Amino acid sequence: MRGLTFEEVFSMLAAVKLSGVDLARLRAWIASIAHPAECIALIEQAAAGRACPHCGCVRKHRCGQASGMQRFRCLGCRRSHNALTATPLARLRKKECWLPYLQCILESRTVRDAARTVGVDRTTSFRWRHRFVPGAMRERPTMLAAIVEVDETYRLESQKGSRSLTRRPRKRGGVAKRRGINREHDCLLVARDRNGQTLDFHTGRGQVTAAQLRHCLAPVLAAAVLLISDGAVAYRHFAAAIGVTHEWVNVKAGERSRGAIHIQNVNSWHSRFKSWLVRFRGVASRYLINYSGWQRMLDARRLTTPALLLCAAVQLGRGSD
Repeated sequence: MRGLTFEEVFSMLAAVKLSGVDLARLRAWIASIAHPAECIALIEQAAAGRACPHCGCVRKHRCGQASGMQRFRCLGCRRSHNALTATPLARLRKKECWLPYLQCILESRTVRDAARTVGVDRTTSFRWRHRFVPGAMRERPTMLAAIVEVDETYRLESQKGSRSLTRRPRKRGGVAKRRGINREHDCLLVARDRNGQTLDFHTGRGQVTAAQLRHCLAPVLAAAVLLISDGAVAYRHFAAAIGVTHEWVNVKAGERSRGAIHIQNVNSWHSRFKSWLVRFRGVASRYLINYSGWQRMLDARRLTTPALLLCAAVQLGRGSD
């Protein structure tokens, strides 16, 4: 039986009176179609003018193609590379599925849901999530200025997916053995200024310390900043050590604000993050910073299309593959 040509299908569609629902389905289907050449063109455009990832030399010449991508040979170290070398996306296959998968990232779909939508295995979906998201989430502010709110949130440590647990297993949604914040909890530190610039740090287990605050926050706070926190002693010691103006809110006593002195913006971010995280049904501790970076990326609303997300992963992801 002869298949229909595109012209015949197009003529049939043009003759049909489509409803609003039909048009929406057709647009969604067209948006999900991607050709490998489209993805490769975006990658090479984003990496245009990039220096050699091996030695940093800018002098290079074309050296054939592989997997549909242009390769270059560096005139300094004589090693070859392409636009994805030394990025988190290096050696990943099925480039025709990348843009539809990135749309799933923007829609915060689960691993299995994204795998079904794109047509890849769930293990591939998981691998792609932890390559694309870390690459793009490195687009983060370098400095926080003016009024900066800082607070930490804690989650019970999780070794989900690990083949060798360092403790006795517990059921999902279990509780810590001891009351309060202790070494069984992961600390996620979030700093946010009143312009909406946000930075997140996974400081490890247990309550945050002044030394951890200095390591994370000292390089990113402007000199004339006003730092606002809760009443934890570590924040006072940290602020005194680096010489920034510090105000604190006695949350334990029920104080919420003193005029402009509050931490409601950063606590609101915590609330959105925890509500968003529920859909994933548990996150391993080693991936917690990836998920907070994912939420920070979505919250910033700068990378709003698959193409922008892909370009950010190529341009900013310079980690090892």
